Amino acid sequence: MPDAIFEHPRLVAIYDALDPDRSDLAVYVGIAGELGASRVLDVGCGTGTFALLLAERGLEVIGVDPAGGSLDVARAKRGAQRVRWIHADATALPAIQVDLATMTGNVAQAIVDPEDWEGTLHGVYAALRPGGHLVFETRDPAYRAWREWNRAASYAVTEIQGVGEVESWVEVTHVCGPLVSFRSTVVLRSDGQVLTSDSTLRFRDRQQVETALVAHGYSVEEVRDAPDRPGREFVFFARRAG
Repeated sequence: MPDAIFEHPRLVAIYDALDPDRSDLAVYVGIAGELGASRVLDVGCGTGTFALLLAERGLEVIGVDPAGGSLDVARAKRGAQRVRWIHADATALPAIQVDLATMTGNVAQAIVDPEDWEGTLHGVYAALRPGGHLVFETRDPAYRAWREWNRAASYAVTEIQGVGEVESWVEVTHVCGPLVSFRSTVVLRSDGQVLTSDSTLRFRDRQQVETALVAHGYSVEEVRDAPDRPGREFVFFARRAG
């Protein structure tokens, strides 16, 4: 089941407003151009921000996500008719062929179950044309980013049109090996409602990711640093053999 933050009607309606700085997506827009992609599969497309950025530039885009609430928001956005939206995950894709598949943000790490991760890599591989690329990011566990996930560091008050002031923060609830669980809390000051969403991310090191990619037939062409978070993340460029 998708986390509440991606599915609950009141939470998903304000998701974009609570995370308005998506300058990280400019890197992926550039990568699509660098690789000469004309057809892109956006895995874990959420509310459609990245998919719509690509569609605005004339690319053919398929956005897939298991959270129906997020897709409802995506479909209501301006230009949404340019994108093919699929309510599913990458383990259950229809027969498609794309030049590039992406997993931006926390998507790769949110695939926690090992079987789901293997199924995702398999499903994306099948969707890529020969020579096509899978590009995605994942946090370097050596940096231990979760140390900064606390109320003191994350607390914010956001004024959202039509909603009013919204308090929000994130707190780690459990760390067990590569799994880090945390709770997102949102307080809607207009009526005092408190909403929470529990999430878990899996932190994989570079060798684990590369081994899984090679096992599924990809060649790892390059591993880059995330330009907006240097030293904190890996950006994998994996290619389907031609």
